[in-house]
Amino acid sequence: MRIGSFEFNRRELAGSMGDFGTLLPLAIGFIVVCGMDPAGFLVMMGLMNIATGLIYRLPVPIQPKKVIAVMAIAQQWSPPMIYATGFGTGIIWLFLAVTGWIQKIADHTPKSVVRGIQIALGVLLGWEGLKMMLGMGAWASAAEVLGSRYLFLALGFISVVVVLTLRKNKYAPAGLVLIGLGALVILLQGNWADILRIQFKLPSLTTFTFDDVWQGMLKAGFAQLPLTATNAVLATAALIREYWPDRPVSERKLALNMGLINTTTTFFGGMPMCHGAGGLAGQYYFGARTGGANVIEGVIEIGLGLFFSSAIVALFSAFPMSIVGAMMLMVGWSLVRYLFSLRRKDLAPTGVTIFVSLLTNIAFGFAAGVAVYFGVKYYIRLSGGCDSRSPLFDLTPKSRL
Repeated sequence: MRIGSFEFNRRELAGSMGDFGTLLPLAIGFIVVCGMDPAGFLVMMGLMNIATGLIYRLPVPIQPKKVIAVMAIAQQWSPPMIYATGFGTGIIWLFLAVTGWIQKIADHTPKSVVRGIQIALGVLLGWEGLKMMLGMGAWASAAEVLGSRYLFLALGFISVVVVLTLRKNKYAPAGLVLIGLGALVILLQGNWADILRIQFKLPSLTTFTFDDVWQGMLKAGFAQLPLTATNAVLATAALIREYWPDRPVSERKLALNMGLINTTTTFFGGMPMCHGAGGLAGQYYFGARTGGANVIEGVIEIGLGLFFSSAIVALFSAFPMSIVGAMMLMVGWSLVRYLFSLRRKDLAPTGVTIFVSLLTNIAFGFAAGVAVYFGVKYYIRLSGGCDSRSPLFDLTPKSRL
């Protein structure tokens, strides 16, 4: 069904599940480890997905802020601390958007560095997906649930085949087939009794103190900012321009959107949220092309939050992680493929960005790539041995891919 520029069909539904791999593990940690209210978590995320889809008419994803999520789960933060940290980052993003500083940063970021961020993100997603499929590290217990690592790996391999075979099939899109496969596994495990408990619950009002905001920003909020700037703003805006060149979304709009989201939803149980290039690539890879995917995802999340919040932990925990890993692996590959289209003049800054990002984190990779780019540019001008139009280096700083 098509309504204006929105589509509501199997392909959009499959695409709406494309960032499942990024959301699911962190959602489980927030709810199980930190004690966040599942109703507020899901309803606020659903509302923001619907709002974002309606505003941009594109499948711009809503995701957890990863640095904050990892620190909160590792240190077992209280819910007020999580809400406060989200609010603190929201204030900063509102400031950067209103002043226009974020757009100035974006306009002077080399496109070769943005490409490096995208490729590094693809490697990270792919590696995490592969670990899920193999039942390695934190995912070892998930493999044991199925009784055999070989069965766990076989399920992941089957999922990859499904993606390669059905990703563009309009009758049985890969995303829907994989969700159905996961539901079948849950059914065979006999966990439906815990999952199908229906109980209506509205999100609760949440409060926090100024000290909570400050402590949360010191522990993770400030460290989150450069990652959000690179992945959720620069890389996401660049991908939107590639996928929908006639419908670009400015970096300033993305920052403003994140600021508004995090200064409002945190009072109703919403987690710290952002956009993300990985989530966008995942939704696009599995078929999302319009804002209909966001609306569909939002409706599902609101339904789960309102009626299944008491069973959501059992539902999320029962879903086979090897299927989620296969989805992440293929999305990661879709970003890594950019490596083969690099121009010679982009190799130095892009390569440094990738290497440092994988060795440390994406924020440091961004800084290193920018330093190399402008260092080469300064050397060329200082030496006078190369014209600014040299094919060896791209001296146009604008991040328009």
